[in-house]
Amino acid sequence: MAGNMALGARGEDVAAEFLIGAGLEIVERNWRCRYGELDVIATVDDRIVFVEVKTRSGVGYGSPAEAVTFAKRRRIRVLALQWLGDSGRSWSKVRFDVVAVLIRRDQDPVVEHFVDAF
Repeated sequence: MAGNMALGARGEDVAAEFLIGAGLEIVERNWRCRYGELDVIATVDDRIVFVEVKTRSGVGYGSPAEAVTFAKRRRIRVLALQWLGDSGRSWSKVRFDVVAVLIRRDQDPVVEHFVDAF
């Protein structure tokens, strides 16, 4: 399990760098409340973006993006509402993205960014 945690942390670092390169500003990473965790919260223009990061070392169990199930999307929406309430700011535009990171040994990570994924 520690290996999976390290892989996930590396994937989140890769995703954050990718998002910054794509013009997003990271507001918060790994925000937690009693209902769960949001991986990355970012802004672009006048929009708040909640980003779910999924990392895999292979595709034997499907692509990383396929791991973002309906239940996971629903939970992220609940967490986003909690974060928005706690933030004290109002955002007229909200977006949910998925960043899929494939990290294979001795290769550069492959990143896919699914904008407005759900």
